[in-house]
Amino acid sequence: MPDINIHIHNYTIQQLFMPQKSILFVCLGNICRSPMAEGVFNQLILREGTYRDFKIDSAGLIAYHQGELADSRMRGHAARRGYNLTHRSRPVTVADFDKFDLIIGMDDQNIRGLKHVARTPEQAAKIRLMTDYCTKMQATEVPDPYYGGDRGFEYVIDLLEDACGGLLKAIAPPLP
Repeated sequence: MPDINIHIHNYTIQQLFMPQKSILFVCLGNICRSPMAEGVFNQLILREGTYRDFKIDSAGLIAYHQGELADSRMRGHAARRGYNLTHRSRPVTVADFDKFDLIIGMDDQNIRGLKHVARTPEQAAKIRLMTDYCTKMQATEVPDPYYGGDRGFEYVIDLLEDACGGLLKAIAPPLP
């Protein structure tokens, strides 16, 4: 029997009606690492043509920077690599655990904080460590670049580009 698939803009009918995968990237204040991860992942899925398959956001464990744009240094380093970070900081909420399929922390402190927010074993099972998706670089965390100077910001972007690429490969449906 022939394979009959109707394609609309490189998507099969089944893919058009598949639920979106939703990912929340989390760091402490949502002004450096998590908005950068959001920006990197959004650019990857835009380039891959799979942006319709995903809902991407970022948040912080603390509300101290709520409503602020990403740190100006991170925005500057991001812009030099072609990323435009426009996300405004917001805190993680319990409701995020119902809205998102994956909640990805940048370091062990973030993972502990997220596990504290999770209310059920099912919610806790959504929590992952960003560096688990690295494919080229060896790292156990995405360090906070806030006090690390230019090198710290560049290293974080390198890690996030690697890990976001690995994450996309791990969860993206294959294109027809």
